Amino acid sequence: MTPLATAAAPILQAAQLAAENGPALLAIDGRCGSGKSTLAEFLAGQLGCRVVHTDDFYLPLAVRCANWQQQPGANMDFIRLRNEVLQPLLRGETALYNAYNCAAGAFLPSKLFAAAPLTILEGSYSLHPALQTDFAVRVFVTCPPDVQAARLRAREGIRYTNFVQRWIPLEEGYFAAHDPAARCNFVLDTAEIFV
Repeated sequence: MTPLATAAAPILQAAQLAAENGPALLAIDGRCGSGKSTLAEFLAGQLGCRVVHTDDFYLPLAVRCANWQQQPGANMDFIRLRNEVLQPLLRGETALYNAYNCAAGAFLPSKLFAAAPLTILEGSYSLHPALQTDFAVRVFVTCPPDVQAARLRAREGIRYTNFVQRWIPLEEGYFAAHDPAARCNFVLDTAEIFV
């Protein structure tokens, strides 16, 4: 069994139970570079479910508030994520939404998410109180700062500085203000899992 499979086993068990009583949502929040996406894809593969990414719900720059860079989560469209995706899925309905691509500065073609026993929401701010959504399973993924820095340098290259100057401080502000880890069923440190 791989380190990821071993670490994820209790999460997988909780997710299977939630799916039996579904429709249900599993949220994976945590630090950038900690392995949220990797964990989500692993769980989705094991459970045969789909993943919604919070990265698809950034607000276009033109509609963000003037000081969004000082407000954790102010770059996110929580209302659209909740109303177009999370609430319909919890009601057992199909969700239809357009992901926003920041690099292109445009909305992408519609994505259709059929109703399912379980759907995973993955990404920073997945457990932000503004979502006002009930998650059957809540997971917080983290890693030490040095591990995070090494992973982000490898993944982001020249964009790493932007993470240090903007995204990491915003995330840490969100964690300090709302402490999502304290409301989670599972807190997973991935320092020894993803090497």
